[in-house]
Amino acid sequence: MTTPVSSLDRLNLAFAERFNARDLDGLMALNAPGVVFVPAPGQPVSGEAAVRAALEGFLGLNLPITMTVRRTFESNGIGLAVADWSITGTGPDGSDIALAGTTADVAVHDAEHGWRYAVDNPFGTA
Repeated sequence: MTTPVSSLDRLNLAFAERFNARDLDGLMALNAPGVVFVPAPGQPVSGEAAVRAALEGFLGLNLPITMTVRRTFESNGIGLAVADWSITGTGPDGSDIALAGTTADVAVHDAEHGWRYAVDNPFGTA
């Protein structure tokens, strides 16, 4: 059982910790039912299998993610989290990887599960 995220400003940091630990189940636990994940600008996916596959693609780069939270806003159990992130290094095939973005993530909170993503949009407005 993964620990619920009790503070919205920790949600993106929990994502980075679980990503860097290659904990796919832990990443999935950060998603609310019906989550929409946007692994590439303008290309949202939903459904557990599609979200899991998209996250596996990022984990398959076998590189760490860095995450810096810019700001969070919340009202009545709904939140917006904005964070800068990057994944850089040499990919498994020897190619240079340089991914980066600024998130615009919508989160929901409940007492049992803490903060979780409703919309995980890592490329923000892109």
